[in-house]
Amino acid sequence: MRRLRGHANDAFRSSETLLGSRIPLLSLIQTLAVAEYLNFRHAAKAMGISQSSVSARVKALEEDLGILLFERHARGVRLTEAGRHFIERVATSIDQLDHAVRTAGMVARGEHGRLRVGIHALIPGSFLATLIERYREQHPGVDVEIAEGTARESVMQLRANRLDLTFVAGSPEFPDCHARRIWSERLLAVLPARHALADGAGVSWADLADDTFIVRQSGTGPQVHDHIVMRLAGNAPGLSILRFDVERGTLISMVAQGYGVTIAGEATTLLHAPGVTFLPILDEPEPLPFSAIWSPHNRSPALRGLLDLAGQMSRSGWSI
Repeated sequence: MRRLRGHANDAFRSSETLLGSRIPLLSLIQTLAVAEYLNFRHAAKAMGISQSSVSARVKALEEDLGILLFERHARGVRLTEAGRHFIERVATSIDQLDHAVRTAGMVARGEHGRLRVGIHALIPGSFLATLIERYREQHPGVDVEIAEGTARESVMQLRANRLDLTFVAGSPEFPDCHARRIWSERLLAVLPARHALADGAGVSWADLADDTFIVRQSGTGPQVHDHIVMRLAGNAPGLSILRFDVERGTLISMVAQGYGVTIAGEATTLLHAPGVTFLPILDEPEPLPFSAIWSPHNRSPALRGLLDLAGQMSRSGWSI
């Protein structure tokens, strides 16, 4: 018995050098069928080919390997010990090959794989949260990894191939990246409910010139800071902007507690935010755009699927 196993092992090692050159995959598949049915006629019928063809291929395979895989008898065949060992190894290899082919096809169609997405925030009910939710529902085989950070950090991660794409506020242009405007939101002032302007229909930038602004250090905080400076630097010599290393919800709570005012995209209104008032900024020239940024070298079908879905949602008029 040990000698037979040794011959089978030697035969299998020998066969590894033959698979790519002398032994057709079809021969292995037909041999597996014979091992399953233990009958040449039944195996041939199951595959829809002639018994003589199956018999000839199996015999040729045995000659190439130099071992007897089957013992023939009147009612069918029986696997030899060497044949049993060989069939077990080949069946495992065929299964792995089949899995590799199916998985590769799924990856090529964007149905399987990994997608690494950089975000500024993920507010339930917002455009971005809904986009990712729908994408995951439509592509359950794709693992979607989320990384939150500033636009600068996300683009650096993108360039280092640690992200597949990132969503950022604004319409930035990078010479080494593709960018596409996906959706937009009204820019709102976030005031304490007891603020003198809280009962109005809206505010102007000049109305806010004497207020203290608070912004986050992370997420869209740096961009919010720069936008406030751009709008007020020339008309508010005493402009005060304080930065805090907090999450978006905490910053809104700080506004409610009187730390200052801030500005935010319209999706922020979806947060449960007692004690604050959201008002449109009447002289803000246009809604705040949000863009997708990705590398032109990234050919991931999963990435293309997310961009296509984002485009469909945008064209349908989906907002916030």
